[in-house]
Amino acid sequence: MNADAVSAVAGMATLITGIGELTTNDPGADDPCGTLTDAAVLVEGGRISWVGDTARVPSVPATAEVVDVAGRAVLPGFVDSHTHLVFGGDRADEFEARMAGRPYTAGGIQRTVAATRAASDAELSARVRGFVAELHRQGTTTVEIKTGYGLTVDDEARLARIAREVTDEVTFLGAHVVPAEYAEDRAGYVDLVTSAMLTAVAPHCRGIDVFCERGAFDEEESRRVLAAGAARGLQPRVHGNQLGEGPGVALAVAVGAASVDHCTFLSDADVALLAGSDTVATLLPGVEFSTRQPYPDARRLLDAGVTVALASDCNPGSSFTSSMPLMIALAVREMGMTVAEAVWAATAGGARALRRTDVGAVRVGARADLVVLDAPSRTHLAYRPGVPLVTEVWKDGARVFAA
Repeated sequence: MNADAVSAVAGMATLITGIGELTTNDPGADDPCGTLTDAAVLVEGGRISWVGDTARVPSVPATAEVVDVAGRAVLPGFVDSHTHLVFGGDRADEFEARMAGRPYTAGGIQRTVAATRAASDAELSARVRGFVAELHRQGTTTVEIKTGYGLTVDDEARLARIAREVTDEVTFLGAHVVPAEYAEDRAGYVDLVTSAMLTAVAPHCRGIDVFCERGAFDEEESRRVLAAGAARGLQPRVHGNQLGEGPGVALAVAVGAASVDHCTFLSDADVALLAGSDTVATLLPGVEFSTRQPYPDARRLLDAGVTVALASDCNPGSSFTSSMPLMIALAVREMGMTVAEAVWAATAGGARALRRTDVGAVRVGARADLVVLDAPSRTHLAYRPGVPLVTEVWKDGARVFAA
């Protein structure tokens, strides 16, 4: 399809028919992915208005666009519920050194903070818009973006504002690391995060996050940050248990966090806490790929009844990839997930982690966020890793990518 064809209006009706395998995430008796075959989807006003068998398509408006995908697989747009896309600079040298044997620590974040502070608004905005186009090409239609590379009141506010230009899902991460200028005054920095910085950033954000980890913020500091955000109406999230066992999971469950992200090192008590809560365990296999840490044990979590999401953690230091298909392939190959579980985690799971009900599924009333694969089934996402299988993408009923 040529570039002129890559234009649809969200208010226009579109019938997508000839779907060989449709992943709806509207569960059947034995299939959490709600798989349909020989299916069709009708889109009207940017929402899904009908889903069913191709042979039973209802009458459609005369002006509707009809798209026959000729037996290809269709699934919900990926929901990437954890990224850090607004930043300046590059840390390729750090990656190269790490691959040569130097272990990852959180200290590299300070380099990105310096580069981000030095970048102009126009530079940061152009870069994040480029990332969003990259996400669309790979099937991601909903993306969460964190602040956390400014670490001053003005810089965190501008990062939140720039992120808000491209997504509704902005998360305040002023508690990423303690910046160099506060190295001798940690308490003073936490005071700043929970007062003036939060006040400046909150109007642009839906969530608040904290890096509860050695080298970042301890449990007491993290709890204080999350409580301040919750008092301003922001949904708590936690970076936790990435570098070792720690208090992150227990804190996340205690404060009713939507998700705790990383979950690389978990005790039996952590798993039990997650299983008894509605806090999602968001796994970020791109980090383990890039840092050579052990991969999280997704099988252990799933067998315990924990809700699992997959996300890219796209950032310049520990996971500079925006590919949700890669996350699916890694989860299947390295983390004990089936293809169906990994696809669910990358779509419906991500929606759960964002506390969203309008994305991550193909059902009547949901946003018309759809991905067409140049393949007969979703299995090919793991079966053919690294191959650009995404051939068309709709977001809110508008075609935003066509190969």
